[in-house]
Amino acid sequence: MTSSGANRLPDGAGGNAFPSNLPRTALTALAPLAWGTTYVVTTELLPPGHPLFAGLLRALPAGLVALAVTRTLPKGAWWGKAAALGVLNIGLFFPLLFVAAERLPGGVAATLGAVQPLVVAVLAVTVLREGLSVWRTVWGVAGVLGVGLVVIGPDAALDVVGIVAGLGGAATMALGVTLTKRWGRPAGVSPTAFAGWQLSAGGLFLAPVTFLVEGPPPVVDPSAALGYLWLGLVGGLAAYVLWFRGVTALPVTSVAVLGLLSPLVAALLGAVLLDQTLGPIELLGFGLSLAAIVAGQLPAPARPRRGGAQLVQEGATR
Repeated sequence: MTSSGANRLPDGAGGNAFPSNLPRTALTALAPLAWGTTYVVTTELLPPGHPLFAGLLRALPAGLVALAVTRTLPKGAWWGKAAALGVLNIGLFFPLLFVAAERLPGGVAATLGAVQPLVVAVLAVTVLREGLSVWRTVWGVAGVLGVGLVVIGPDAALDVVGIVAGLGGAATMALGVTLTKRWGRPAGVSPTAFAGWQLSAGGLFLAPVTFLVEGPPPVVDPSAALGYLWLGLVGGLAAYVLWFRGVTALPVTSVAVLGLLSPLVAALLGAVLLDQTLGPIELLGFGLSLAAIVAGQLPAPARPRRGGAQLVQEGATR
């Protein structure tokens, strides 16, 4: 199988058909909603000090289950492509995410991750040869500011290594998402198999890193087993099937903005389950982020073409 047979809409296809894309957009949004539960599951159910092991169990078992169910392996050039996407979207992203989370306050790490839609907007120009969408770039900046208002506290400290890791994680997943859009999904390959390839590749990349850095795995009690099961089946397999399905079918910049839901869900669960406080500033940030997410799914407002009454749509090819 080669990318010439990929199931991918032409670049920008569907960019002006938000109502018709709404069901698919809603399903894709379930992925970052599920990822938003990772913080509370990790802090409340999993043994501390083993974040890479958590990432490994989130990826590899889910990927192997997907391969066993679908019995579909890559063919030809897709062995290399699936490995590259798995490393970018999962194998590199998870360690960088956890380094940022360990060296930075959670709010700062989440805000750095929220720059991913901006990176995707730039990569869409260089990799997908799409025009730069000022509309989605502006709302991407608004989304970053909104997440910052929600999750960054007054005592937030900065660490150079943590900042580099946070930005690196956003960049690697942004590149992975953009390449997923460019290569599409091979014809005849289900979303579950496609996600299974990447989860397996990312998990195999993570396995030696995990045991070199963290040593033997921790003791897993019943609550930890429940947490790992949730991360693997819901935050891993189900979420990535929906996410990659959305990436291949929807405008890539619109999908990237949906990622802002993850830190918002984490903050909301912290308020509901962990008695964390959301004041007026945090609620303002919530509103700004939600506005950015919705605006990112809409085409840019039409503007008149110079010297004529015909309208052009800035976002028509986004």
